Amino acid sequence: MRLVLIDDHPLVLQGFEAVIRLQDDMEVVGTASCGEAGIHIIEEHQPDISIVDLRLPGEYGLDIIKKARQAAPQCRFIVLTSFSDKADIKRAMAEKVEGYILKEALPEEILNAIRLVARNRTYLDPVIMQTLLSQDKNDPIEQLTPREIEVLEYLATGMTNRQIAAKLFVTEYTIKKHVGQILGKLGLADRTQAALYACSHGLGKLAAAFS
Repeated sequence: MRLVLIDDHPLVLQGFEAVIRLQDDMEVVGTASCGEAGIHIIEEHQPDISIVDLRLPGEYGLDIIKKARQAAPQCRFIVLTSFSDKADIKRAMAEKVEGYILKEALPEEILNAIRLVARNRTYLDPVIMQTLLSQDKNDPIEQLTPREIEVLEYLATGMTNRQIAAKLFVTEYTIKKHVGQILGKLGLADRTQAALYACSHGLGKLAAAFS
């Protein structure tokens, strides 16, 4: 199978290439340290699988994957990250990412993830699974859908409905509906309270970094 790797850390790229080079059924056809270059390589080589760092300087891996899917519809994607944040996991699941693995994973775990994804399976790192299973069912935020969490993150940055709609490529009416559902599920009176609630749960920082 043919793979593309996107990560801004040279040691990570070198490590992955070294592991994959020893496999008879795998070949790295391109690497990149930023989203633009990565999408270009994916479009050019049409790989079977692309492994994308979740957090690149000034870029968000799931946004890169969205664009890359248009350039190579048959490509399957594995998110690579150092964090097991619930909000990130939910957004990745909403994007139907085929794999989610931590950088601390052992080489054999990484290879197993790649082979499972190549067989049209979905792979979640065991630590990710533990994070999902340990969710506090009494926390109202767990009632939110992945899209509602995404909207809540942008609310925390002070964006208007129109600005959020532009970011998510939907109508302003759709965002207004999402905001209403968020307020109802969380038992909040207005978007200001929603923003404060989001910040208290560690949301908003990521959206601000990529807005």
